[in-house]
Formats: sequence, C-alpha cells, structure tokens
Amino acid sequence: MTTPNKTPPGADPKQLERTGTVREIGSQAVWSLSSCKPGFGVDQLRDDNLETYWQSDGSQPHLVNIQFRRKTTVKTLCIYADYKSDESYTPSKISVRVGNNFHNLQEIRQLELVEPSGWIHVPLADTHKKPIRTFMIQIAVLANHQNGRDTHMRQIKVYTPVEESSIGKFPRCTTIDFMMYRSIR
Repeated sequence: MTTPNKTPPGADPKQLERTGTVREIGSQAVWSLSSCKPGFGVDQLRDDNLETYWQSDGSQPHLVNIQFRRKTTVKTLCIYADYKSDESYTPSKISVRVGNNFHNLQEIRQLELVEPSGWIHVPLADTHKKPIRTFMIQIAVLANHQNGRDTHMRQIKVYTPVEESSIGKFPRCTTIDFMMYRSIR
C-alpha cells in the first residue's frame, strides 16, 4: 500500500505540461469502463470539466481501461477525486495495473485515499525508476469511502515524458573558425 506522490494536494496537472517536461496522451488511447450510468461515461471522464464525472453502475471492482495502439511510455497518472462533493462515491482504495492486454495485467501501485480533494498524482515507474512502457493501463476501484457501492471519478489524465529533440539544435562552436560564423549580423 502506498500513498500518492508528494505533489501538493489539488495541484493542477496542467502545471506539469507548462514546464515542458510532460505531455498528456490520453487522447491517443482507447478508453473503456466496466460499467456506467447513462450520461456519466468516458466522455465525462475526459471532458476537462471538474463538475462532470464518471459514475459506475455495478459491482466492485470498478474498472477504467486505457489501451494504446503501440507500446507507450507513461510517467504519471493524474486522477481527480472530490470527497466533499461525492462522499460515499469517492474511491478509498485504488489499484493501478499495467500490461500488454487484459490477460497479463500486473499491479504496480495500490493507493489508499483518505478523503481526497483534488488531483492525485500517481507516478508510474519500473524497478529502475524509469517511466513504464506499456500497451494498457487499468485503474481498479477496490473500495469506496463509507462502504459506497458505485464510484465517481471526475477526471483522469495520462502523461508521458517529453524527450529532447536534436532537431533545431546546433553543435557547440569550439574552434575560432566556427566562432567567426556563429551569429548572424
């Protein structure tokens, strides 16, 4: 059992994007849910509106499946939950699983959430502390606060690290001949 990353509670993941070190790749995936009430599905989970939410409609565990077309590097998963608004619908125990498909998923993180309010940052790393490479991520809600049956999740974001490109970068000028031509007048 682990607790979420040290990011301040409620820290907006868009601040991560503004640093230029990560980018959101959820739109590149195929999303599916174990169940949902009509009008409370994947569209609400991914609409960038913290007032809307996915609401499950069935027995636990409630599952969010995120499948990529190719093996993808994933650094961080961000989940928005709000205990004050959702009370017994708020997840209290979450499992994050990764793998190539539904048949070989391995749990890499299990989180205990105590009345969460805001963004929960979940770093996804392998044994060498490098971002994971996977075809599929599954988020399983194992329990809710107050023993609630159905769950609410307001938003989920998936982030990959941004690799520096060598395009547009020039080698350092070290000789006198090169330094003469390093700037345009």
